[in-house]
Amino acid sequence: MAHQLSGHGRSETPIAIDALDAPARTRKSVYPEPFASRMEGRVKHPLGELFGLSNFGVNIAQLTPGSASALRHAHTRQDEFIYVVSGHPTLQTDEGGTRLGPGMCAGFKAGTGNGHRLVNETDEDAVYLEVGDRTPGDEVTYPDEDLKGAFVDGQWHFTHKDGSPY
Repeated sequence: MAHQLSGHGRSETPIAIDALDAPARTRKSVYPEPFASRMEGRVKHPLGELFGLSNFGVNIAQLTPGSASALRHAHTRQDEFIYVVSGHPTLQTDEGGTRLGPGMCAGFKAGTGNGHRLVNETDEDAVYLEVGDRTPGDEVTYPDEDLKGAFVDGQWHFTHKDGSPY
């Protein structure tokens, strides 16, 4: 890992790192089963938390061939932004599929209801940067699944669309 540590009494906070050298998230998904296992092939490296950021999240993520970034979803309060570093993932939205490439980006404004996700339909890995805020009271809808989520006290809680627990 190429980085320097801060000299401001926070010996564990790096000044700068190579993003893909950040430790990968150990928990593959916050989704309940049967959805969590569908996130195989996605590896997220949290970056924001590494630097002590708390107002928004930043991850660099890798998608192996055939994997997806998430279930197709839309946030009520959280804005999201992605930037493709390498590879050619397909952005799936309510409008259909759009092939992306390195240097391309997309943003998802909260409250639009437009479900989105990335899917790697190629034979090469795709790497992208994702940024999202952490607005309290956020809820997530999943147009293709019997699932809804709520961000409460800093954690995601999931239920069926009728409100019954998983």
